[in-house]
Amino acid sequence: MPKRRASPTKARTRKAQKILTKDSPPKASLEEPNTAAETTSFELKTPEYNGDSQGGLILRKYYPPELSDECAHEYINGDRQRPIEALKAALVETSNARHQILLGRSVVHWFRGDLRLSDNTALNLASTMAQTSESGVNATLIAMYLISPEDFEAHLTSPAKVDFILRSLKILQQDLDKLDIPLYIEVVERRRNIQNRVLQLASEWGANHVYANAEYEVDELRRDVNIIRKGVARGICFSVHHDLCVVKPGELSTKSTGKQFSVYTPWFRTWTEYVHTHPEVLEVSPPPAANPSRTREIHSTLFNSPIPSAPESKSLSSKEATDLASRFPAGEHAAHKRLKKFLSERIARYSDDRNTLSERGTSMLSVHFANGTLSARQAVAAARDANTTKKLNAGSMGIITWISEVAWRDFYKHVLCNWPHVCMNKPFKPAYAKIKWPTTPEAETLFEAWRTGRTGIPIIDAAMRELLTTSHMHNRARMIVASFLCKDLLVDWRRGERFFMEHLIDGDFASNNGGWGWSSGTGVDPQPWFRIFNPLRQSEKFDPEGVYIKQWVEELRGIEGKAIHAPFERLDIEEFKKLGYPKPCVNHETARKICTIMYKEALGK
Repeated sequence: MPKRRASPTKARTRKAQKILTKDSPPKASLEEPNTAAETTSFELKTPEYNGDSQGGLILRKYYPPELSDECAHEYINGDRQRPIEALKAALVETSNARHQILLGRSVVHWFRGDLRLSDNTALNLASTMAQTSESGVNATLIAMYLISPEDFEAHLTSPAKVDFILRSLKILQQDLDKLDIPLYIEVVERRRNIQNRVLQLASEWGANHVYANAEYEVDELRRDVNIIRKGVARGICFSVHHDLCVVKPGELSTKSTGKQFSVYTPWFRTWTEYVHTHPEVLEVSPPPAANPSRTREIHSTLFNSPIPSAPESKSLSSKEATDLASRFPAGEHAAHKRLKKFLSERIARYSDDRNTLSERGTSMLSVHFANGTLSARQAVAAARDANTTKKLNAGSMGIITWISEVAWRDFYKHVLCNWPHVCMNKPFKPAYAKIKWPTTPEAETLFEAWRTGRTGIPIIDAAMRELLTTSHMHNRARMIVASFLCKDLLVDWRRGERFFMEHLIDGDFASNNGGWGWSSGTGVDPQPWFRIFNPLRQSEKFDPEGVYIKQWVEELRGIEGKAIHAPFERLDIEEFKKLGYPKPCVNHETARKICTIMYKEALGK
C-alpha cells in the first residue's frame, strides 16, 4: 500500500525539526478589564477570549486570556465598538447634561500622562473655566494626581519610569505652588477604585467640573467612559480632551476608502498636509493663570502633598536613582533645555547621525514624550521654527527627518485607537498569532542569554547591557535586538515587548508595541515578514569601528579591527578563549531558515 504524502504544513514542520536537530537550536501589553463591572456598557458579539496560549505572558491578576481572533476581526471591520468610539459616544450623549452643570467653588485638573504646565490642553481649559464665574469671584483651580501601585504593575511600568514620574511630580508641584495652585497627590491602592475616588474628591472640593487629557489604551478609555456617565449622575461634568497627538486620532483617512491609515508613509504625507492646512494644531497653550490669593486659606490641606515613595516592587537602589537623575533630569524645564540644545547643536546632522550607535545623534527626548513633560506639539513647533521654512517637509533635511520621527508617536497612537486589539495581547495582523513559538528549555536558555546580554553576538549584547545599565537603548539598537529575539532566537516577540516595558525609562505602550510589531513583521509595516536583520551586517553598518560595542561589552575592549563584530569567527581559538566572552548562541543563517518555515506554516503559505 503506497504511503500517503504529508501535507505541506506537516512537511514544513518536519523540515524545521530536521534543521533543529542538525544544528544547535536557536537559543505588554494591555488587555481588557478583568471585572464585569468595568465592561457592562460594551456589547459582546462573539466570545471575546481564547485560552491563555501565551505561557503565562498575560498578567492574569488584571487581564483575561488572549483576545479571540473573531473579536479582533470585529474591531478591525468596525462590527464592534472601539473604546475610542465609546468615549466619543459618551461625550456626545451626555453633552446637554454636562453643559447644564454650573461652575462650582473649584475646578479640577486631573494630571495623568501630562506632567507639565505649558501646552497642556485640559489644564488650560480648566484654568479658563475657573475664571469664568459670573459673580466676579473666580473658582479655585485644584490639580490632582492619583497613584495606583496596581496600575504600575498592570502596565509593566519600569522602576526607572516610576522614579522619573515621582521626580517630575515634585517639580510640577513646585511650579504650581508659585501660582497658588495645589497639587493634591494620593495613593489609591486598588486601581478599580480610581473612578469613584475622582468623583468623591471633586465632590469634597465643591468642584462640578473635572478636566483631563485622553489616554488611548483600552483600560484608560473605558475607565473614562464610566467616569463621564457616573459623573453626570452625580452632577459632575468630566471633560476629556485630545492632547497627546499633534493631529487627534480619527482625523486622517485615506481618500480612496475613507478608512484609517495602516501604513506610515502615506499617513505621514497626509499628516503633514493636515498640519499645513490647519496650522492651529501647532499652537501651544499657555500655563494656567494663578489662583486667587485666598486659595491657600480655603484649601490649606491640599498644598504640600508629600511625594510618595515608589512601591517596593518598583523601587531603585540609591545609586541607581542617583545615576538616573544625572542621566535623565526630570520635569518640563529639563525637557525644554534638552530640546533647545538638540535644535542648536545636533538636529542639522540628525538624518546622517541618527542611526550611528556611537554618535548619540538622537534627541534623547523620548523620556519626556513618554511621561508628558514635553508635548509632541511643542517639539514639532520648535523644530519648524528652527527651520528656514514653515513647511514641515522642506528646508533642513535633519529637521524634516526628526519631525517625521516624532510623528511616529502620533501614528502609533492612531493605530492603537483604530485597532484596539493590539492593546489586548494580539498582533496587529491577527493571523500571526498562529505562529508556534518554541517553548522548550533551550528556548528559555536563549531568552535568558538575550535579556542578560550574553548571546555571544557583540552588537546584541552591547544593546542589552546599555538597557540594563541606563534603562534606555538607542532606537536603532532596539530594532536590531527585537529582530534578533524573534527571528534568530525564535522567542515570542511579546516577551521582548514586555521586557522593554519593564526596563525602559521611556516605556510607552503604543510606541513600544508598534516597534515590536514592526520588527517581528506582525505589525503595520508593509514590508513582508521575511525581512530579517542580519546582526553582523547591522553591526558593521551602524557601529563600523565598534565604539558602541566597546562602550558596553567590557570583555571586547581590547579587540582591534573588524574582529570586534564577530570575535568567535574572526579570532583564533586561543585568543577568543582569553576574552571570557560567550560563543554565539545561534547561527544566523540556520535561524533564518527556521524562522521562514515557522512563519510560512502559521500563515499557510
